[in-house]
Amino acid sequence: MAGVAQLHLGTPFLPSFPSLRGRSSGGGAPRRTPRIQAKIREIFMPALSSTMTEGKIVSWVKAEGDKLSKGESVVVVESDKADMDVETFYDGYLATIMVEEGAVAAVGSAIALLAETEDEISLAKSRASSSSSSPAAAPPAAEAPAPPSPPETAPVAVSSPPLSPKFSQAAVSSTHPASESGRRIVATPYAKKLAKELKVELGSVAGSGPMGRIVAKDVEAAAAAAAAAPVSSAPLKSISDSAAVKAPASSAIQLGTVVPFTTMQGAVSKNMVESLSVPTFRVGYTITTDALDSLYKKIKSKGVTMTALLAKATAMALTKHPVVHSSCRDGKSFTYNCSINIAVAVAMDGGLITPVLQDADKVDIYSLSRKWKELVDKARAKQLQPHEYNTGTFTLSNLGMFGVDRFDAILPPGTGAIMAVGASQPTVVATKDGRIGVKSQMQVNVTADHRVIYGADLAAFLQTLAKIIEDPKDLTL
Repeated sequence: MAGVAQLHLGTPFLPSFPSLRGRSSGGGAPRRTPRIQAKIREIFMPALSSTMTEGKIVSWVKAEGDKLSKGESVVVVESDKADMDVETFYDGYLATIMVEEGAVAAVGSAIALLAETEDEISLAKSRASSSSSSPAAAPPAAEAPAPPSPPETAPVAVSSPPLSPKFSQAAVSSTHPASESGRRIVATPYAKKLAKELKVELGSVAGSGPMGRIVAKDVEAAAAAAAAAPVSSAPLKSISDSAAVKAPASSAIQLGTVVPFTTMQGAVSKNMVESLSVPTFRVGYTITTDALDSLYKKIKSKGVTMTALLAKATAMALTKHPVVHSSCRDGKSFTYNCSINIAVAVAMDGGLITPVLQDADKVDIYSLSRKWKELVDKARAKQLQPHEYNTGTFTLSNLGMFGVDRFDAILPPGTGAIMAVGASQPTVVATKDGRIGVKSQMQVNVTADHRVIYGADLAAFLQTLAKIIEDPKDLTL
């Protein structure tokens, strides 16, 4: 795996120096040493994806007054697709938090102020208080003289929480960082660190964050409860995995209540409405899967998944029909995409995301399967990086695993086509010699952008795909 991915936002801070134009050219007059003026900088809501317009504060890793070092995580932000750590590029002090945990802020708006020195904290608090129109804002601090210059915008780095070196508790292993003993436990990096320091077992903590994510205050509450009632702490360790996982879900759902969209649900809603502006059409096709099923049984033990097989077969077919994975964004032109990146829809609690298998036509089936498993784990832990979910050129949506025999999928904006895959089922068919036989068959329906792709294009693509699936020997090359 690559190292921590960083997204540089904002502009570098350049300190202002007093004018040096009065400096003498002679050697007698001493030179004045320029004085760097102290600065108050804004930590702002970063854009974690191309579709993100606002972000939600999951948890503050640092508290007001804490000293910060360059590259240190400050806050965990929920975008429309994932949770990311926001890191500062400057040393200083977290002077004041302007957007509390659970609140939403627009991309580019200030969420906190960073003071260069400890003496500047009160000045930053005063500025935040005077600029805020919210009745819940912090009370005004003592009046202070105006600073020599306006606050700078503090650039930040963004990285996936488990990869942040500041909070790594052990070397990277094959076990996913958001799991404990093979069971999924999703928590913020600071919550994990705090749990280790306070000796709190994360498996016994009910998360109050988005989709049950454990945040710092949950760990602190669990530690306080254990300290107050030591007799009852032992039974907590014997709670079963299913009980620990189901508890937050059962208490979170209240029938008859109105629930606002999560950030992810809002993004899905926006994309689906946008899709209605694209003229689409649909083409269905029946494919016999006996040979593919047989191949899958042979190589399943090597870690190969059916999703990877379908993605590989689709990518191979697309190499012969580039128009089917082209894209039209402005209604006046379309692009033949250089790479065949297969996005596969994955259902999540409270939303939907499409992890991308990049260059699926060039990657062998075994590596593709390993990559798919890694992407699914990261998606369900909300740890995908932007390039892992927004670079698809063709989308697969497979409900066959749920027994659905056919359905239509909605075209994701900016792509040319999406294929809905139904379940493979034994079907009575007539053979070429006129006899009756039983074959496993599946229905696929492709929804396409009719501005770019026409019926004949899809028909030719589906014929090629059927040939590959019905004679899949090339899938393992």
